[in-house]
Amino acid sequence: MSREECGFTNPGAVGRPCNPGTDPHTLPGASPLSPGFPGGGCGPTCPLPQVNWWLLALWLWPPSNSPAMSTYKRATLDEEELVDSLEGEIYPNGVQVNFRGPGGSKGCWAQRTQVEKRLLALVVVLFLGLLACLSVLLFQYQTRPCLTEACISVSSSILSSLDRTVDPCKDFFSYACGGWIKSNPIPDGHSRWGTFNKLWEHNQAALKILLENTTAPALSEAERKVQRYYRSCMNESRIEELQAKPLVDQVQKLGGWNVSDASDSFNQTLLELVARHHLTPFFSIYVSADSKNSSSNIIQIDQSGLGLPSRDYYLNKTQNEKVLAAYLNFMVQLGLLVGGGEEAATRQQMQEILDFETTLANITTPQEKRRDEEVIYHKITAGELKDLAPAIEWMALLKEIFYPVEINESEPVVVYAKEYLERISLLILNADKRVLRNYMIWHLVRKGASFLDQRFQDAEEKFLEVMYGSKKTCVPRWKYCISDTDNSLGFVLGAMFVRATFAEDSKAIAEKMILEIKMALEESLASLRWMDEETRRSAREKADAIYDMIGYPKFILDPKELDRVFHDYEPVPDLYYENVMQFFNFSARVAADQLRKPPNRDQWSMTPPTVNAYYSPTKNEVIFPAGILQAPFYTRNYPKALNFGGIGVVVGHELTHAFDDQGREYDKDGNLRPWWKNSSVDAFKQHTECLVEQYGNYSINGEAVNGKHTLGENIADNGGLKAAYRAYRNWVKKNGEEPPLPALGLTNEQLFFVGFAQVWCSVRTPESSHEGLITDSHSPSRFRVIGTVSNSRDFSKHFQCKPGSPMNPPQKCEVW
Repeated sequence: MSREECGFTNPGAVGRPCNPGTDPHTLPGASPLSPGFPGGGCGPTCPLPQVNWWLLALWLWPPSNSPAMSTYKRATLDEEELVDSLEGEIYPNGVQVNFRGPGGSKGCWAQRTQVEKRLLALVVVLFLGLLACLSVLLFQYQTRPCLTEACISVSSSILSSLDRTVDPCKDFFSYACGGWIKSNPIPDGHSRWGTFNKLWEHNQAALKILLENTTAPALSEAERKVQRYYRSCMNESRIEELQAKPLVDQVQKLGGWNVSDASDSFNQTLLELVARHHLTPFFSIYVSADSKNSSSNIIQIDQSGLGLPSRDYYLNKTQNEKVLAAYLNFMVQLGLLVGGGEEAATRQQMQEILDFETTLANITTPQEKRRDEEVIYHKITAGELKDLAPAIEWMALLKEIFYPVEINESEPVVVYAKEYLERISLLILNADKRVLRNYMIWHLVRKGASFLDQRFQDAEEKFLEVMYGSKKTCVPRWKYCISDTDNSLGFVLGAMFVRATFAEDSKAIAEKMILEIKMALEESLASLRWMDEETRRSAREKADAIYDMIGYPKFILDPKELDRVFHDYEPVPDLYYENVMQFFNFSARVAADQLRKPPNRDQWSMTPPTVNAYYSPTKNEVIFPAGILQAPFYTRNYPKALNFGGIGVVVGHELTHAFDDQGREYDKDGNLRPWWKNSSVDAFKQHTECLVEQYGNYSINGEAVNGKHTLGENIADNGGLKAAYRAYRNWVKKNGEEPPLPALGLTNEQLFFVGFAQVWCSVRTPESSHEGLITDSHSPSRFRVIGTVSNSRDFSKHFQCKPGSPMNPPQKCEVW
């Protein structure tokens, strides 16, 4: 989902401490002896003790006619193998083994003379000394550092990110990321900065070159369309010329603000906004796979409608006073820009809308209470919706949204917010109709403002500065346009990105790693004590059935297929706002068309350039876009310890989602059904409660992490790290140890954990941290690191953390 300082010794040293030596392969200026921790020991070059080797050899390898040694070796072996034969029984081969002397009460040791005893003791001591020094020499011989260009480069990067003044057993995040944090202040215009952001900016730069290259021939008409869309976004002079007109025209077509007689127009306005402008006031309507019949798509309805990211912003007014004031000012500015009248009247109007959103927040169910899909899943017919929420004219609305697909009252619908719809219907029936209408118009204005002239951009930026703590800056327009183009036409853009940057053999390498980590996950399943055998067999079957999609969906590299998919979308040169609205209409038609078709694996919810990954429970598949298959997550020339600690943990994380508190409810075919025995369900909940408590005790700026809301991600973080480490050790057993990286003084096992942690190096503003705590289902980066390693026995072992130290607490939470 207290402890004390520990000390360290060199993990390569065996036996007594050795005198420092010099490693000829160490980089200039670097100490070959420092293990990278405070108070570390020396590195081993162990001089062999002065021994008469012929004497030692005589004792170790006596001639075959030496009865004393022959009897001793056989006795040791027989004592281990024949523990029940202490009385000298006769064995089938006729050999008698007698452990008593002639007197019957004295053993072999008692019969030895003092000289023999001393010689035997000397032999044991010399033998152990020999083994120790040979082990040290063997370790040195086999672990000469990797001095390739890639190894030196990544070693330098890791070294600069570390903070060696921090004890890793006290605070592993600060140890692994302290140097990175010191050298990476949050850039202007950002509220957070980390490895994900840096990689996305790298991808953006590549996409910019591709989109602005007008000399290279496009391989498909779809690629020409995406370039036209991007150019319309970049045409700031045309956007400034049009100003607010495109949005004002839409508002006027709906009758404008403050319609005096809005009593009869509520459902008509709602239909226009939902069906034709694809907005989600009050609730969202979409098409997705049926959780209880994953082979078919179905209409789904859920709660929606808040202008701020979380209900907490409205309900905790004291804590969020500045954000609420900034949000109201933002609403007023936008209202004035789209013809809202005088400022005082506009402010009053917007305050009414804000008050209505606050009421909406009060009836919205918090996310931590929506984690059990078995509880919130309700399948009804479209006709039954009018009984559930009579304020809405459901049939007219659904027919308009899904036209030309025929919808009747028997159409199945899944409702994920039954109580919410009942409450929203009552709220609509009792609310001032003028306020309801203004609230819906506000949704249109808020959505459209993002695509208009600089005045709208400035108003939004001023609000976001307060909400996220970002500093105002002139962010290049091309970065905004790259992100928007990726959001709209990301699969066409992805085709260009993949051909330009993605090495095709990366797919095969990633598939192999997925298989290795999947096998490691199944090994963990096999060793679980709390799961019954029947559930375990089904869990293994589900793990075997997980389908992986790597890099990109196949259709995007087929120009004809890509053109077919985007045939009905035609961006207009130099009319950015119109292009955006037309894309919303196009995507709505595509969604409606999917209602009568089975779910398609090629329909991803992330585009290929995205720096992320996900697991789909209804498809039982993991998706790894091309955008994340790069450094620092993966590079083919990096040590396996880093790749397993980077993309390997990502893979393990996504695979573990199949068995988190939500994913575990789906079977191997992606169907929501109770396939666990009750005893295993109870045991699972007991184990996960440990994570809820652990992460709930973490806090940032005095604000606690929500252990229930983040439970699924915390399960995946912990299970992913464990599976990736097990897979790495399996790889080492098969392929042998790799040379360590130079100058770091880290073993490969330590490097694995450092590589994992440095993926999560990041900084955030206090405002952004607050937003993350109340909206994000992931724990803050710091706790994604220390929360997982403090539950890892392997981490404590390889960093030699003392029991009770902060990173090695006595109680460890473990689910998978």
